[in-house]
Amino acid sequence: MKNLDDIACWQRIDARLTTSGRLAPADPARLADLGVRHVINLALADSPGALADEPALMAAAGLAYTHVPVPFDAPDEEHFAIFAQALADTGDEPVHVHCIMNWRVSAFVCRWNRSRGMDAQEALALMRVQWDPATSTHKDAAAWQRFVNRS
Repeated sequence: MKNLDDIACWQRIDARLTTSGRLAPADPARLADLGVRHVINLALADSPGALADEPALMAAAGLAYTHVPVPFDAPDEEHFAIFAQALADTGDEPVHVHCIMNWRVSAFVCRWNRSRGMDAQEALALMRVQWDPATSTHKDAAAWQRFVNRS
């Protein structure tokens, strides 16, 4: 399966799961052409760079859509539970998960991978392709490090 490397912070996790940062208006149709059937968005609707009218654009491209708005300063267990259930509900369908910079997503996918039995170092290595809250100087990095360490 090909990749859409020109989408911000694109990462293929496996044959079924891709992740990225912000999407552009043409990207829902491109994701559908790639074979994606469901998109999960972890960004807030009013995040800088958020895709306007995202639910409508996804519907127009024939993509199922789940929005789990995660405040960057406060990821919590309820967000993770909703995210994990959304992934479970997709069965074997190809899924794309995005936010704005693939920081939220990479941390959520790290935890999800670990919850499914992936070795912790392998899951962390996949997250670190995008960022590492343990070494980041971002003001909210500590909240993300605590989030990643739960599992």
